[in-house]
Amino acid sequence: MPLEPLLPLFHRLNREHFAGALAPGGTSLVAVRWSDGRMRRTAGLYRSGRHADGRDLCEIVLSRPLLEPLPREATLSTLCHEMIHAWVDRVLGVREVHGPQFRARMAAINAAQDEFRLSVRHRFPVPARPPRWIARCPSCDLAAPYRRRVKGVACRLCCERFSGGRWDPRYQLLFEASAAA
Repeated sequence: MPLEPLLPLFHRLNREHFAGALAPGGTSLVAVRWSDGRMRRTAGLYRSGRHADGRDLCEIVLSRPLLEPLPREATLSTLCHEMIHAWVDRVLGVREVHGPQFRARMAAINAAQDEFRLSVRHRFPVPARPPRWIARCPSCDLAAPYRRRVKGVACRLCCERFSGGRWDPRYQLLFEASAAA
């Protein structure tokens, strides 16, 4: 599904589930935007703090790569989830992640509507990342994918077969960059 502008969705959800508290007088307390394409493991995030130049930072960012291929309900639930974080932080002034205030608001929103479901963790498909490394046993040539190099790892099969199950440096895995990296 093509990406929808987020600000109209934000204002609609704000009216329906937060009594307008996230945009008092029509001025939003939080910026809302799509990611630039780098968010590939999480559907959305809320962050607040300060920019390097001292300006306030308060924004909701939704993942373009993760949410673009999914139905509209995924965007709505992710945006609303992050809006709860903003509401707990900016309106209630409470510092919590998925604590009691967050969970109570999430339950109230789920009870009030059936257009989408809110949860603490999303279940959206996350594209698998290709391994950066291939570890190969120098004895049996067995290969296994790894995301990062690990020191001191040996081939379990060869250690069991030839060293009575004890770690043996002769079977220490050799790492090589994978072709996908």
